[in-house]
Amino acid sequence: MIALKTRTACAALAAGMAFSLCFSARPARAGYIVTLEQVGSDVVATGSGAIDLTGLTLAFSDGTNKAKLTPSEASITTGPAVDTPTDGYDGFSGPMNFGGGGTTIDADSGSGNLVTIVGGGNLLGVPLDYVSGSALSDTSTYDNQTFSTLGVTPGRYEWTWGSGVNQNFTLVIGTPEPSTWAMMLVGFAGLGFAGYRKSRRRADLA
Repeated sequence: MIALKTRTACAALAAGMAFSLCFSARPARAGYIVTLEQVGSDVVATGSGAIDLTGLTLAFSDGTNKAKLTPSEASITTGPAVDTPTDGYDGFSGPMNFGGGGTTIDADSGSGNLVTIVGGGNLLGVPLDYVSGSALSDTSTYDNQTFSTLGVTPGRYEWTWGSGVNQNFTLVIGTPEPSTWAMMLVGFAGLGFAGYRKSRRRADLA
């Protein structure tokens, strides 16, 4: 009876540790975050957060850009799907691509603040006369597209230029389904229980 309770407690502990690892392994960090998700038959990009421009260099002012993406160049712009005034900065580091798609695909619709990252060209675009640290939010939709047709690879991509909480641009493509999290938790719990049984067997032999 005591052994059974111990095993149960061990399994519960392993599951708890798995949960903690899954959701706490990467400390929460602010900055500007874009999520690219499949929503029905469309792919939707949603951005929010703030950008601290400290440490970046102004490359140009009063240019124009619109919502689009080119995965092979690590380039994605969220916001309006029409030409919009923007300022460009450089001086960061990060991934040079987030997929093999080499064609630039324009968003079919969008709204909010225009924000751009071009990892392959070292360019960060923000709204014209943007005040460093101000809140940003936007969305763009690619009609009748999938991750495959866009040529993007699911995962997390981050560009940084300092250690401040708003000195990073993060792109998250796709999110794990709840069932995936459940399988991970069960797997970790099983590993924890197996480890307990092995150590218990050694103790009994000793």
